[in-house]
Amino acid sequence: MNRPLAVKRFFLCSLAAAAFVAFTSQSLPPVVASHFGGDGYANAFMTRSFYTWFMLAFVVVLPLILVYLPGTRINLPHGDYWLHPERREESIAFLVRHTARLGTALTLFLCYTHWLILRANQAVPPRLESSWFIGGLVVFLLATVLWLSVFLKRFRKAPRKDA
Repeated sequence: MNRPLAVKRFFLCSLAAAAFVAFTSQSLPPVVASHFGGDGYANAFMTRSFYTWFMLAFVVVLPLILVYLPGTRINLPHGDYWLHPERREESIAFLVRHTARLGTALTLFLCYTHWLILRANQAVPPRLESSWFIGGLVVFLLATVLWLSVFLKRFRKAPRKDA
């Protein structure tokens, strides 16, 4: 089966993300500050080994679920129109490409969060720069809004029957 470029990019991004987390986690201390309060200071810890496995699962599995779960249950606005046999293949192809893009964006955001945790654990005591996290979150949310607007524009409404 010929996979769309967006899906290939998603898989490549997932592999790179797994390698990034696996290799960079080795530089963490034996006990990792893994959760931070509003003031940026660590308030929860875990072993480096547990953190690495947890983050690998989070960075790879969560986006995979996002990309592949919708395919098992398609629920589109005006689904009877968009999933009609003459439009179904094109609609599904768009969904596959578009969810792969969102999965890639989520993977990148989670890798960015991991990078912030790496930086935070270099400080004594460990401290996460809240402004960096908020900045990354804003960028991710804006990308998600853009993703959603493209999705809604594509499936917003079915053309009128008299057109």
